[in-house]
Amino acid sequence: MALGDSLTAGLGLVESQAYPALLQKKIDADGYKFEVVNAGVSGDTSAGGLRRLDWALDGNVKVLIVALGGNDGLRGLSVGEMKQNLTKIIEAAQARGIVVILAGMEAPPNYGEEYATAFRAAFRDVAREQRVLFVPFLLDKVAGLTDLNQGDGIHPNAHGAAIVSETMWNVLRPVLDQLSADQ
Repeated sequence: MALGDSLTAGLGLVESQAYPALLQKKIDADGYKFEVVNAGVSGDTSAGGLRRLDWALDGNVKVLIVALGGNDGLRGLSVGEMKQNLTKIIEAAQARGIVVILAGMEAPPNYGEEYATAFRAAFRDVAREQRVLFVPFLLDKVAGLTDLNQGDGIHPNAHGAAIVSETMWNVLRPVLDQLSADQ
């Protein structure tokens, strides 16, 4: 289950180009028996993700990718509230025995260095406190690169989404190996 915002939903891309669909292709190619569900909603904040968590965790969810917070940062929302929301999401998933991968995000520079530093630290702190797998920056090797992003400079294009899927795959694949061995 990939719980996220427009970066997960694949805003501006066809469905098959969004990083969750690309993860599914990798899963299928490597013979794993898992299905990726794209629970990305454009414009969603960490609070929105928390509100729809019960729906997202319904069924036989084994792994939850949490890629929320980008819109919290774009709107300059409270870092403390975002941290609480992410913690609640993770705790609810862990209570169901679900492996969680938290993807970090960077805040835009227009709110100042203090906000950006606190924002970045919130993800790292939640990952450490909740003992979850952590991708420090979902858009690593993509953010700020014109040739990997759409015209808005925020959302990856198809090539950028492929890089995001590789970043996530590097963390997800060992989890799938372990889950497959446990079955």
